[in-house]
This record gives sequence, structure tokens and C-alpha cells, in this order.
Amino acid sequence: MKTHFSDQCIRLIRPTLSTLIAILCFAILAVPATPTLADASPTQPLTQPLAPSNELVIQKGDRIAIVGDSITEQKLYSRFMELYLLACVPQLELTTYQFGWGGERAPGFATRLQNDMAPWQPTVVTTCYGMNDGRYRTYNDDIGAAYEKGTRSIQEQSKQLGVRTMIVGGPGVVDADTWRPNDPEADQHYNDNLAKLSEIAGRVAQENNFVYAPLHTLMLQTMQDAKAELGPAYHVAGRDGVHPYPNGHIVMAYAFLKAMGFDGHIGTITVDAKNNSLSASATDGHRVLSTDNGTLKIESTRYPFCFHDGKDNDPTNTRSILPFIPFNADLNRFMLIVNNLSEPTADITWGSQTKTFTKTELEAGINLADAFLDNPFSATFKTLSQAVAHKQKIETYTIKHVITHFRSLINDFPDDPEVGQATAILRRKLLERNAQDAANVRAAVTPVTHAIIITPTALEPESESESESEPAQ
Repeated sequence: MKTHFSDQCIRLIRPTLSTLIAILCFAILAVPATPTLADASPTQPLTQPLAPSNELVIQKGDRIAIVGDSITEQKLYSRFMELYLLACVPQLELTTYQFGWGGERAPGFATRLQNDMAPWQPTVVTTCYGMNDGRYRTYNDDIGAAYEKGTRSIQEQSKQLGVRTMIVGGPGVVDADTWRPNDPEADQHYNDNLAKLSEIAGRVAQENNFVYAPLHTLMLQTMQDAKAELGPAYHVAGRDGVHPYPNGHIVMAYAFLKAMGFDGHIGTITVDAKNNSLSASATDGHRVLSTDNGTLKIESTRYPFCFHDGKDNDPTNTRSILPFIPFNADLNRFMLIVNNLSEPTADITWGSQTKTFTKTELEAGINLADAFLDNPFSATFKTLSQAVAHKQKIETYTIKHVITHFRSLINDFPDDPEVGQATAILRRKLLERNAQDAANVRAAVTPVTHAIIITPTALEPESESESESEPAQ
């Protein structure tokens, strides 16, 4: 029978320092070496922005703790956020940590915050609690009071630790079709409960001058819009109605990143095509290497966020949700502007794809990240995603299987200096390893060299109505 690490600790009687270190090191070395990857995918057009941009609340060098229940511990929205913070805004040199814990409620994190999160000294904390706090029943005042008490405690303790700001998310949603499908009104009742908890989260955040990310409202609207077009089988809150697949986690990442106030400008390449001779300039994070024979060669240290391919109605495919949230318009604009084009249209080739745009469109600027979902950054971005997934997997193991047990050890041996020494040594070692993991994923954001080919064409592109019209009889 498998013995839990905590059970082993309870059996210790007056351990020596070396014994404690040996046992805790065994737990550390047992971290799984292979990441599990549930990479996202899908494609489509843009919708209108759902909310205005906020003032940027993130500062260079911030240490960001992503905190929540089992939805956070899925390590999907947290991974998408870390990918964005690493690759899309690398100039900010941000470090991200994941603190998800399955089954947890807000009061639960309040009890472990000092031991589990404080050693990382975060300057920014995001929270996502409420799903379990609602107790999976109709709302009542006791539910609201307990949630508010836990939420207030988290925010007050965070301020005392020196956290500069918090992005308070509140709960998400249960799915309209996969949550308790045999009870057709169950989702409405529980989403009403979650809406009330979301209001509490927003109110407490406002009282503390923190930022509120309206996860519930955004996910509910997105779910309704997506199901209206793709059908009820397209779930946004997962097959079990609670834990989203990658599509729902992209919505969550969008909400948090938007609340942080990012302007979404990844870069702009401006081309002058006068006399069919190209000259070009680029904004920070991109460098024009050459402009030969209609081809721009560019080196980029800032990446557009990439979405991997899959079926349009597949919830595991992140592209499938893009028609229903303005992720690319709000957070992922890698613009190409072409002036003085000699012809009414031009073919733009980027990576393996070629698309035709009008002179007017190119003068206004096209968003390469949206128009070319498969692009020269996709492979590198996927590799980075795997590295971040592995880093966050180790973080979960470190917190849940090692550091959180320090509380029991210290309580069991309150006057034993060797126990205090042992936990201090192990905590330092774990923080050092995590710092190295963070440095490794940051180093994986290497410059990408890519080419944009601009080929002027004489004919207007065929309009959609013309291409779909019946041939003349």
C-alpha cells in the first residue's frame, strides 16, 4: 500500500536534521520528469472588443502568482498566461508561479497562503475561487459570507506580504449542457450562485483598490455565443461541466491578461513599396535584416501568441473559441503595413501560407497573428509551451507534496531547532530550483528569423458574394 509523505512525517519521532533532509529530498527527487501536454488549437475572424483596455498594472520584473482551485491546477489558463508573459512581452522580464489546488475554496488558500505562497515573494497575485465555494447548490447568505470572509483574508494577507496588486477573478461558469444534464435547470441555478459570488469578489477587490477580472460574465456570454453557432455539444466549461478544456481556458487567460492592462501591440512592420522597391522599418522587438526581391527578412524577439490547429468545433482546440472573443484584436496584434503599393492587391506569403489583400487593407494594416494562424512562430511556440507545462507541473508537485507539509512538521516539533533548520534548507533549495526552471523557460524565448514575401497582383481579389454566386445559365 502506498504511504503518503504526510503519513511518513507523522511517524517521525525526534528526527535528526539529516533524517528530515533525506526524507524531504526523496519527495523532491520524485518529481515526474516528463511533461504532459494538452496543447491547444483552432481558427477564425475577430469579434468586437468585450471591454476597454485598462491601465497597465504590471511592472518590469514583477513576480506573478496564479492562485486558484482545480481549474487553476489544470495548468491550462496559467500556462497560456505564462506563455504570453514570456513570449509576447519579454521586455518586461516577468516571472510566473502556479499555485492551483484541486477542491480548494477561498478560506482554504487563506490558511496556507503564508506557508505556501509567501516564500516566492510575489508582487502580483491573480485569484480564481468560487466554483467550490458555491457548494454546488442554490445560493444562500451563509455561502456568500464564507466566500467573502475567505476572499477578504486572502487580499488582506497578500497586502501584508507586500503584494502590490491583485487581479481578482472570481469563479467561472458551469456548462449549460454538460453540467448535470439530467436536470435542465441545474446550470441556471448554479450559474446564478456563481454570479453572486463573482459580485462579492469584485466588490471586495474594489474596496482594496485591486483589479477585478469578470471571469463569470465573460465566460457566460462566450459560452452562449459559441453554443448558438457551434451547437450545444460544444462545451466551454468542460465535459464534466466544471473543468474547461483549452477553449475555455483561453477565455480565462484573455480575461486575466486584459485586466492586467496589456495593450496587445506585439509589433508593427511598415513597408514602403514605392517603385516596386521595398524599404521597411520595425518597432521594438523586431529587426529588419534585409528587403531583397520583394522579400522582407526579419528577426523577432517578441512572438505573437500562437494557436495550434484542430477541428473548428473541438473544445480541445483553442482556435475554435477565437470567433467569440477578441483575443487577437485586443492582445495579439502583429501588424504589417504596406504603403505605395503599385497594384490594387498583393499576395502576402508568411511561412507556408499565402493570402491576398487589397491595397486599402494593407495601407490600414493587417494583423499577421490573426490572418496567419499557422505561421513561422508556431513550432517554436509549441516547444516553449511544453517547457512551461513541465515547469508548472514541478511547481504543483513542489507545493502540494513538499512545502505545504512544512506546516505539519513545524507544528509537530514547535521547539525543535533542527526541524526549523531542515525546512529552511529545503525551502531554499526548492526556491533555487524553481528560479532555475524560470530562467530556463525565459532562455527558451530565442529570436525567430522569418520572411514576409510581398507580391503585387493586378486583379482585385474575388469578393465572397462573387465566389459563391451561381454560374450563368
